Amino acid sequence: MKHYDAIILGAGAAGLMCAARAGQRGLRVAVLERAAKPGKKILISGGGRCNFTNLHAGPGNYLSANPHFAKSALARYTPADFIELVERHAIAWHEKTLGQLFCDGSAKAIVDMLIAECPDSVEVICDADVSAVVKDGETFAVSASGESYAAPALVIATGGPSIPRMGATGFAYDLARQFGLKVVEPRPALVPLTLGGEDVLFRELSGVSAPVRARAGAGSFDEAALFTHNGLSGPVILQVSSYWTPGSEVAVTFVPQEDAEWLVQMKRDRPRASVRAALREHLPDRLADALADRLGIERELGNVPDAALREAGARLAEWRFSPTGTEGFAKAEVTIGGISTGELSSRTMEAKRVPGLYAIGEAVDVTGWLGGYNFQWAWASGVACGESL
Repeated sequence: MKHYDAIILGAGAAGLMCAARAGQRGLRVAVLERAAKPGKKILISGGGRCNFTNLHAGPGNYLSANPHFAKSALARYTPADFIELVERHAIAWHEKTLGQLFCDGSAKAIVDMLIAECPDSVEVICDADVSAVVKDGETFAVSASGESYAAPALVIATGGPSIPRMGATGFAYDLARQFGLKVVEPRPALVPLTLGGEDVLFRELSGVSAPVRARAGAGSFDEAALFTHNGLSGPVILQVSSYWTPGSEVAVTFVPQEDAEWLVQMKRDRPRASVRAALREHLPDRLADALADRLGIERELGNVPDAALREAGARLAEWRFSPTGTEGFAKAEVTIGGISTGELSSRTMEAKRVPGLYAIGEAVDVTGWLGGYNFQWAWASGVACGESL
């Protein structure tokens, strides 16, 4: 039995950040990682360049059963704090769009940085497949790949079940339930949506992308949508997928820069133009043609009543899709739901009813928008935990 001050399960973004902070405070820490190398999700994120934070990250960019839970950790460790760390390690970075920050080079630089931040008192142990966790008095005992580890503190940082090909599982939830913690039912988030019924007609547009506004539930975003052979994807669809619930609709505004009267105004300015031509000025030809076919107005605008043009404009501004589902955890970037925030201290991430047990990162019911927000939650929750162990 190897003894430590803390055992962290998972060498991902949250786990490594937590280990670094705890180690810097003089604690002896074991980080147990099932994979052969640490930071596997970090390495594939952002197309291999790691979208490591977002300049605008704040509590309003996160979904949770308790929207206030993330406030404390996010306020105490901000995007500026992480940028300072990145620059201290001389990692070049750039802002892409909408406050999204990426490495100029490889995401490996972020993993290397996190490992470098861990002092000698931190051991990152890979190929450690946890088979049992028990609590005996004030000590947690962990069995993993034939070895035994013990510590008075145990941190759950194993993430959620999104991207199972990377080894992701629901282990965090099983462990939480073992200790009597409630789990908010997990579901895929930041995930493509599938279409059926009449919407299947849009599959002919597979590969076509266009800037749109999309809305689902309380979520509304302006970014690119991508038609696929399964349905809808692209950044704007991934964003609203977190707000979409089965049985509900997604509304898409196809020409968000124009108001409801734009076709009527074009009729005044260019009466010989057509709806098809008008749409082609704003959208890819294949998409413009598909929408024009469905609107069914083939005459020149000058020969179309204003009321019909307003109706067409209103439909383009609120085109309704009824997704049949999502592409599941296999294609989801993150997970909504997880260990209930009601079970945890928002300041320390410690379980209120199980002293010494902590949960951080994606394992917790806090889910960010697309664009670096989930990494910022990993850093912030990792720091909050690491400083309180």
